[in-house]
Amino acid sequence: MPFVNIKITKDGATKEQKKELIEGATELLVKVLDKNPATTVVVIDEVETDNWGIGGETVTDRRKKS
Repeated sequence: MPFVNIKITKDGATKEQKKELIEGATELLVKVLDKNPATTVVVIDEVETDNWGIGGETVTDRRKKS
């Protein structure tokens, strides 16, 4: 039973986009590894940008600089 965990920042992915991610990840596992889509689990975790760090700073701070 494959388990896929997708982590994205919580600021803009629509319900439709998340649905597409779940479908696409499932289809990829079926195509590449011949996995059963009925037992493939995909979870999307949405993380606040204050809780996501890159290069020693939060994504919130990095975006403010851009």
